[in-house]
Amino acid sequence: MGVAERKEREKQQRKNDIVDAAEKVFFSKGYEGSSMDDVAKEAELSKGTLYLYFHSKEDLYAAIVERAAIIMNKLFSEAVVDQPDGLSKTKAIGKAFNSFFSDYPDYHDALMFDQNKLTQLDCGCLNEIAALETKKKSNEIFIGAIKEGIADGSIRKDLDPVLTAMILWGQTMGILQLVKNKGSVLTKIFLVDTDAIMDKHFELLYEMLSP
Repeated sequence: MGVAERKEREKQQRKNDIVDAAEKVFFSKGYEGSSMDDVAKEAELSKGTLYLYFHSKEDLYAAIVERAAIIMNKLFSEAVVDQPDGLSKTKAIGKAFNSFFSDYPDYHDALMFDQNKLTQLDCGCLNEIAALETKKKSNEIFIGAIKEGIADGSIRKDLDPVLTAMILWGQTMGILQLVKNKGSVLTKIFLVDTDAIMDKHFELLYEMLSP
């Protein structure tokens, strides 16, 4: 291994270590309650060293969002393998997104924060661009499944695949947030199981898609 290659590997490892530290800080304190000083302390680095790798708090948070997007993209990609038709792929993606919500709650929250217009990071940094490109891949998998379903007849032919994907995505995020924020209240007052809410949500969506 050459000197340049070794230095680049060490640089990437240091960057990953910083993001690991940032996750501990942001996930425990939230974006607004965290600072670069907090991350530097957690990473056991000087603040100056931190800025050699990330230009701002927004830039650093975008790296976390990219990690979240990579995981979600991987789940979506694996979900559609060996599915017989477009509707089956769409259902598998829905199940994968539900798993992402339940298995990676902190990463899910990071993506939701990033997509909130009121708190749009919009730093124009390389990490934000990378996160956007990875999220686009997940969207393309979802849209592709709907297109395939329309073509093979498993999904209604009168639907626009892009609009349908956006609507399904928005509805599902809304239901997930309802379950996350009000699940215990719904269970206590209405005796409604949150798993039943999610199951019925997806059942209604797929009935809407079916020809």
